[in-house]
Amino acid sequence: MPKRSSKPKLDPNEAAFATIQHIDRLLDDDVQRRQIMREMGSRGGKVGGKRRLQTMTAAQRSEAAKTAAKARWNKNGPR
Repeated sequence: MPKRSSKPKLDPNEAAFATIQHIDRLLDDDVQRRQIMREMGSRGGKVGGKRRLQTMTAAQRSEAAKTAAKARWNKNGPR
């Protein structure tokens, strides 16, 4: 007969939520909490941008750069 686990397995979203709740309980200092959250959030963005550049062709990179330049100069955003 299989042994029963005392805790149910969490899906990734529930596990992430539980981690954030745990950090929130541990940290009373708001500055320290913000620093940890900033570091956690920046990891995905750094990896995503590098991966995107590796998978894009030269023409796609050029088009993305043109769109970004237009968005910077146009007050209404990209078109």
